Amino acid sequence: MFRDRKEAGEMLAAEVVALAPREPVVLALPRGGVPVADEVARALGARLDLVIVRKVGAPGNRELAVAAIVDGNPPDVVLNREIVEAYNLQEEELAGLIAQERPELERRRAAYLGTRQPVSVRGKTVILVDDGAATGTTMKVAVRALRRRSPAEIIVALPVASQEAVMELSHEADRVVCLSQPPHFRALGYHYREFHQLDDAEVLDLLAKAASRHRKGRGAAPGQT
Repeated sequence: MFRDRKEAGEMLAAEVVALAPREPVVLALPRGGVPVADEVARALGARLDLVIVRKVGAPGNRELAVAAIVDGNPPDVVLNREIVEAYNLQEEELAGLIAQERPELERRRAAYLGTRQPVSVRGKTVILVDDGAATGTTMKVAVRALRRRSPAEIIVALPVASQEAVMELSHEADRVVCLSQPPHFRALGYHYREFHQLDDAEVLDLLAKAASRHRKGRGAAPGQT
């Protein structure tokens, strides 16, 4: 169990730094992945940015992902087919669930990025970070979307995840770093002593501080871009 996301990020950063990634760019899945990724970016002296992905929750269980969508033109959608079949979701019902999440995806893009273009990952090593993964669907769709942007390598970095999620992600990413894979994965919050839901202000504050830190230290750390 981690004390909080900051501690998880510090521990995860030590493992990622040991890989000595070349030209790293750290990308977080907001909101919960941002404090974790901030510590990884700090340790690497790397840029911190976001991949805006929205989980599509199952009816009556929003924590269980039936799909995930990532901002783009058009948006990428990856289905968790086992969950779709378990809930016997018909095409129209699934499309409705996805449509419900689109406004929040667009709101987050406007709130976090505004008119700024995302950091380029072409030819870079992408460190893709979240605070955990139960099914891996959200992370999987992010990896697939990033492949289209021609990175040199994609490393998925997670403090905790189910064994099934790590196995799934190992087929998508070039490498997976995961500190804990409990045999009986419970809801993500059970693996943290403090696990509050971040708001937009916290995300924007972390991004602003990370950008300032990177500007001040640019060129000072190995692998920094």
